[in-house]
Amino acid sequence: MMRVVQGDITKLDVDAIVNAANTTLLGGGGVDGAIHRAAGSELLAECRTLGGCATGEAKITKGYRLPARYVIHTPGPVWHGGGHGESALLAACYRNSLALAMEYGCRSVAFPCISTGVYGFPKETATRIAVETVPRFLLDHSGIMDVIFCCFSDTDFHLYRAVLNGRAGA
Repeated sequence: MMRVVQGDITKLDVDAIVNAANTTLLGGGGVDGAIHRAAGSELLAECRTLGGCATGEAKITKGYRLPARYVIHTPGPVWHGGGHGESALLAACYRNSLALAMEYGCRSVAFPCISTGVYGFPKETATRIAVETVPRFLLDHSGIMDVIFCCFSDTDFHLYRAVLNGRAGA
């Protein structure tokens, strides 16, 4: 099941939340910084042991002080106009995050809006990639999982709702 909610991903009681991380995995701004602050210093300490993560790949840590048991870190692509494989890399973020969630027995996972902040990915394109990639992955892997798209802003929330309802843009 896929659904969209508006709010703070760090407050969700799910098996795993996905962190729109940078490649160092050492925290940053936006949702990455919020997750690191809410999880506590233990998250940063564990991330330091992981040796970073390539764009489109994913790594998993404990959730520490979060309600979520795990944090799945995935560095999304920086938008450079669309001709540099950005869409394929963003889809890989979703697939690789879901693969880790399944490997760790997660029944519920929440995604933020990956790459649409300072990385500049066009919001509607990114939303369509997310909404198309997730069900395709779950179908291909016989996965039964509750997937939540957690949007912080009104704009993102309404865009995800529109795309999930099969309408263009919001």
